[in-house]
Amino acid sequence: MRGSTVKLLLFLAGPLLLFPAAARPEPAQPPPSGLVVVIENKPHETQLNLRALNNPSISGVALQIRWRDIEPVEGNPDWSKLDQLFAAAEASRKWVQLLIFPGFFSPPWALEGVKTEEFPLQYGPGKGTLEKLPMPWDDVYLGRWFAFVKQLSQRYGKSPAFRVIAAAGPTSVSAEFTLPGKPEDIPAWLNAGYTPRKYIAAWQKTLPVYAADFPNQFVSLSLGFGLNIDDSGKIAPRERKRTRQEIVDEATRILGRRFVLQFSNLDGFPAAGPGPRGVDFMLGYNGRVITGFQLRTSCERNSGDMGAEGDPALALKKSIDIGMQPNAAGVRANYLEIYEPDVLADDLQPVLRDGAALFK
Repeated sequence: MRGSTVKLLLFLAGPLLLFPAAARPEPAQPPPSGLVVVIENKPHETQLNLRALNNPSISGVALQIRWRDIEPVEGNPDWSKLDQLFAAAEASRKWVQLLIFPGFFSPPWALEGVKTEEFPLQYGPGKGTLEKLPMPWDDVYLGRWFAFVKQLSQRYGKSPAFRVIAAAGPTSVSAEFTLPGKPEDIPAWLNAGYTPRKYIAAWQKTLPVYAADFPNQFVSLSLGFGLNIDDSGKIAPRERKRTRQEIVDEATRILGRRFVLQFSNLDGFPAAGPGPRGVDFMLGYNGRVITGFQLRTSCERNSGDMGAEGDPALALKKSIDIGMQPNAAGVRANYLEIYEPDVLADDLQPVLRDGAALFK
């Protein structure tokens, strides 16, 4: 038993030795900064719509795309849309963040022989649809994801436009480290053997992979939570936040100055909804690490969900004001991401110009 324990500890610790604190590489590029347009890949279209990169208020572009839409066949990825993105970004002098979603959106071949459970999608397109989710700690699944990440780094790692890569793998519906956590989901997690120790260990394996494969990029971690289950398999109301803090601490330690903490649920509600709680957490990190926000959805299409029913311009302004407020030390977030419909809407251009001016 003792020998098995030692082997397990060495396996978990091995990736961490890639970049001990004194040997972490310094950032090769300036930190991500400014307003960023979020582009959502549409699988049925052969080309990305990149018109928003021509907007002078925009400094960067973040692409959301599913793993299964890039590599439907193992070892044979279709890079055409990413090639298009990087060519356009380099030509327009915009920086790029990649947000590639595994988890629910892994290709079928990547789930063969992998422990999975069915859950409804928590949010986003297809919300409520039942999908198979690979268990975040499954070594076969993670190994296949890491192999894809290696291919990604080899193809684009030297692009001068490539500024940020979102860490993913032990994730579900996006790059956020969130898991299906409604009361009706908990029995499935207990049956699958979830413990915070397993979940945190999965991130301890994942973060060093990104640190090693993307030495020229910053690595973002999109803020989420664990589950309210403790290591004894019991319901523990405080475990969710404790797990979140431990994962953020691990990312800070492993990535050093290349760590980016992102909150992707920003809206214009000052005292209701999920936004303010995440904003309060983020404010404490402004100036300590690189920080960024992403709007929860489009203000042009969902103004009521973003803080001002029937007034997209006001909803966007309120969201930017909340995300870009300075903390007690007077430090603001480094960047703020806005969905493409808002960047293209004529009536929102004055708000975008005012938002961009905050970074000057």
